[in-house]
Amino acid sequence: MTIAATPRTGHQYTITHGDYVAVVTELGAALRKLTYQGKNVIATFGANEVAPASSGQLLIPYPNRIEDGVYTFEGKTYELPIDEHERRNAIHGYGYRAYWTLENLDESTVTLSWRVPNMAGYPFDVVVAVTYTLTDNGLNLTIAARNNGETNAPWALAIHPWLANGFDGYGDEIDGQNAQCSLMVPADTHVTVDDRLLPTGTEPVDGTKYDFREPMKLDQQPYDDAWTDVKHAEDGTVTAVLYRPDGMAVEVGGDETITSFQVCTGTGFAPDNHPAGVAVEPQTAYANAFRSGKDVIVIKPGEVSSTTLFIRMRKA
Repeated sequence: MTIAATPRTGHQYTITHGDYVAVVTELGAALRKLTYQGKNVIATFGANEVAPASSGQLLIPYPNRIEDGVYTFEGKTYELPIDEHERRNAIHGYGYRAYWTLENLDESTVTLSWRVPNMAGYPFDVVVAVTYTLTDNGLNLTIAARNNGETNAPWALAIHPWLANGFDGYGDEIDGQNAQCSLMVPADTHVTVDDRLLPTGTEPVDGTKYDFREPMKLDQQPYDDAWTDVKHAEDGTVTAVLYRPDGMAVEVGGDETITSFQVCTGTGFAPDNHPAGVAVEPQTAYANAFRSGKDVIVIKPGEVSSTTLFIRMRKA
């Protein structure tokens, strides 16, 4: 018997529009590649590789970490698998682990869906659809989660792009290349954490290395931090920007459901797990949300929670 081989990340869905090309994978509906005029907008990886440091993945039904993998929702306690063993946390949800179903594909748009299986740690019957669309203004994503069950469902999400720094570095040299970039995150508050990277509180960014309300060089690494109290524009969107030394800038953000950003420079990561850029992750909730209840979205039976996000290149 002969079975046609597909890449380990499943079928590859390529969409194009104008100067943009994107590749979305069947595994996790992840964004594996995004280029503008042939330049990487995000750090890419091979179709047969494990996504390094969650590169391009959708983080659902929760982003970041949950302490001990245990949370209580509406009076019931649930236990998630521990998959960040050194810190004893559950991390980044389930969506990136599953092969998604292709619903639609045309030249500039692809839609994939996934129904959450009935799991002890998250038994809620949620059906998720993500649509990637390329336009003149870059890549737009809409993530819509419908509660198909009979009880309320907790929900939160993030995307995990590593914004390309304009170099093609490897390992520790990436830190020096990132240091030539500047970052802007329109947020007034930094989330403090313990040695397990779990939130302990918040602090104003004023006068600290966390004040990115105006563009600031990334020369005070490491960063693996969250910012909240973000400032939305009049149209409801919020945008973070990575300014590169090649004269380009990468914007990433989302709609009014975005409450925070996580930023990671990858400092100290193993070379093969260190993408050539900076992770800038728009989130509807930051770490430990299911446990703390902070910014958790509650989807009622039959209702839909929708978030729109974007990634785009512009001249700095």
